[in-house]
Amino acid sequence: MSVIKIIVATHKQFVMPQDKELYLPIHVGCEGKKDLGFQGDNTGDNISVLNPYYCELTGLYWAWKNLECDYLGLVHYRRYFTKKAGSYNDSINIDAVILDKDDIEKMLEVSNVIVSKKRKYYIETLYSHYAHTLDGSHLDLARKMIEQKTPEYLASFDKVMKQRSGYMFNMFIMKKELADDYFTWLFPILDSMYECMDLSDSTPFEARLFGRVSELLFNVWLVKNNLTPTEAHFMYMEKVNLLKKGLSFLQAKFLGKKYGKSF
Repeated sequence: MSVIKIIVATHKQFVMPQDKELYLPIHVGCEGKKDLGFQGDNTGDNISVLNPYYCELTGLYWAWKNLECDYLGLVHYRRYFTKKAGSYNDSINIDAVILDKDDIEKMLEVSNVIVSKKRKYYIETLYSHYAHTLDGSHLDLARKMIEQKTPEYLASFDKVMKQRSGYMFNMFIMKKELADDYFTWLFPILDSMYECMDLSDSTPFEARLFGRVSELLFNVWLVKNNLTPTEAHFMYMEKVNLLKKGLSFLQAKFLGKKYGKSF
């Protein structure tokens, strides 16, 4: 029987799934922080101290290096793969709506990779959306590092940047061998970017750029490796102001007002 481990990246106390064999809460960036009672990302081979820059990737790195499993995945404490589309309300029972092992095994019969439904931007490419809302120079630097380290990925990078949709949130479930391949490619690129950037004047929100860049690089890796994932519904497990989020996007595109915080 296949062992599936889905880490739940969190930085605070929150309701967690009851299935502890399938879902493993990980306290990301826990080095030097108060113990939350969850598995920390600062044991064994780890990069926990980089969490202010790498976001949930420090949890993924820990899982990659320290977990024994056949399939590895990531969800967030406030964002899960779910059985069907839906919106959060205070009466939701998390265990009733999120994917269970049977759901996942059925989906893995179709593809070795499960992702969240594509986010579609319509009036933006992935590159222009990032440039309008954040800082396009991050992607320019990522392209430079790919050109230096794995130039065979360059055409896929350029193709993905022109797309108007993509798989976001760093959420996936995939065969561990594929995860090994992905992370072996991804982390050297991000590490090279980190080493040549001066982040001393960045706000905490701005400094978390490597997690955001990796969302797009995940799409590049999928394209380069000709992987067609199975898409799953996802749901927020807390209230999200979608009107405010949409307004901020329009202000970024048309008024040049960059994002300054998460939504």
